[in-house]
Parts: sequence; C-alpha cells; structure tokens
Amino acid sequence: MTTLSPENSLSARWSASFILVKRKPPIDKTEWDGFFDENGLLAKSRDFICVNILERGLHPFVRTEAWKFLTGYYSWQSSQDERLTVDSTRRKNYEALCEMYEKIQPLLENLHRNFMETRTTIEYQQGFHEMVMLFQLMVEYDHETFWLFQFFLQKMEHSCVINIGVGKNLDKLNTLINFLDPMFAEHLRGKGAGTVQSLFPWFCLCFQHAFKSFDDVWRLWEVLLTGKPCRNFQVLVAYSMLQMVREQVLQESMTSNDILLACNSLIDLDADVLISAACLVYAELIQKDVPQPLKDFLL
Repeated sequence: MTTLSPENSLSARWSASFILVKRKPPIDKTEWDGFFDENGLLAKSRDFICVNILERGLHPFVRTEAWKFLTGYYSWQSSQDERLTVDSTRRKNYEALCEMYEKIQPLLENLHRNFMETRTTIEYQQGFHEMVMLFQLMVEYDHETFWLFQFFLQKMEHSCVINIGVGKNLDKLNTLINFLDPMFAEHLRGKGAGTVQSLFPWFCLCFQHAFKSFDDVWRLWEVLLTGKPCRNFQVLVAYSMLQMVREQVLQESMTSNDILLACNSLIDLDADVLISAACLVYAELIQKDVPQPLKDFLL
C-alpha cells in the first residue's frame, strides 16, 4: 500500500470531508475580506483558502478578486497597496501592448498574406475564443480579461494547451483507466487505440461544454487552479466523466464513434457532483499501490 505523506494524508481528509459533508455556502465577500488584515495582507494561509475553495466554492461577488490570486495576477504575499500598484501597472502594460499591435498589424499583413486567417485559426481552432468569453463575463475591464486569461493558460498549460499538455493528460487518463478499471480498459482497447485519445476536447476546453451553467464551469476551473486535492486533478475529472457512460458502453454494441458521441452527450452536469466524484477517485487512489509514473503525475 502506498505510504502517505502528511500532505497526502491531509488531502485525503479534505476529500473525505468534501464527499461526506453537505457543502457549506460558498465563500462570500464578508468572509473573504476576513482572510486579510488591516493592510490587506493574508491573515490565513494559502492552503486554508484553497481547501475552502475546493470544498465550498466562491460567491460571484468575490470570484474576480480570488481568481487574481489563484492565477498569479496578484501575489499571495501582496498588501492592498501593492495590489493597487499591480492593477495600475497591468492596465498600462496592456494599453502599451494594444498600441504596439496597432502599429505592427499593417506590417504583418503586408509580410504575411494569410496573417488574418492564421490569427483567426489559432484562436478558434483551439477553442480559446469560448474560454475568453467566460473571462469577459467575469471581469469589468479589458486589461483584466487579457492578463487573467494569460495567467490562467500559464497555470493550466499542462491541461488545455494542445502541444504541451493535452497528449500527456490523455496518456495518463489511459493509464488511470488501466489501473483502476482494467475490464473497461480492455473493452475500450477493443474499440480501437484512439478511443480515449479522441476525448482531447475535454482537456482543450477544460470541460467547458460539459456543464449546465457558466457558474459550474467557473466552479471547476477555480478548483483546478487551487491544485487541490492533488496535482493534475483534471485527469481524475475526465476519468469520473468516462465512468458516467461506462455501463452504457459495456452493455451496448458501440463503435469508437458511438463511444465518442456518448461522451460528448455529457452536458448539463453539476460541477459539485463531478468534483465530488473525482475526489472519490483520489481517495481510492491514495489507498492503493499506485504505479510510480502515475503517482508522480497525480500524487
């Protein structure tokens, strides 16, 4: 059996409490403000706040400010005055970038005939335009949208950026299925080697299409940003989603394309239900003798 470090033991208790106890109300403005002292410095630990976000979520009134900490827009060690300076600096830097782009865009269009088409393809093919929309809905100013989205991608590059993390996530998902559910893994292999690999849109869009509301998308994303209860929690989320269609896949004579359609039909999900299911998978994993590559990736 895997020997749990103190951190993993604590994570197990976090997972258990999240699963077994009815979720408390999300962190509201009054409680959030209470996390800071009179100078705006954190009076609670970063871990304390992140665990509470995992277990309870954030009220919409505090989401924007909390996400600035979660993404790295703000330092967790910053004071209120320092954060005001950061806001001013980021606004000026964004305006400078916009001015520079306006100056060089004609040059780029002249040098590269397909510049506009390529720019559009990069945004739309990855699906970033859909993700950006959720940041625009969350914040008030363009510079906040720009920097928050940039920092979000940096934090999540090992999950949602195609050439960096998506393939690795799919490989680890395959490994996880083989480890926890070998019968299902064998069945999927019989449908073709690319069955699990075809689930890459889940990771590219950070599961955005699976939920019934934007609040559910934000709820999952902020949990992923906390790094709790473990690293690369998105793989456990994907495994939990795949388990939702497991019986259908096993009982029906489904082709690889049919399985993909069944997975794509997972919409209108409740984020808390999915997070709880993924926490159960985590709680199961830490009680097993996990293969070292998978352990290094997740635990």
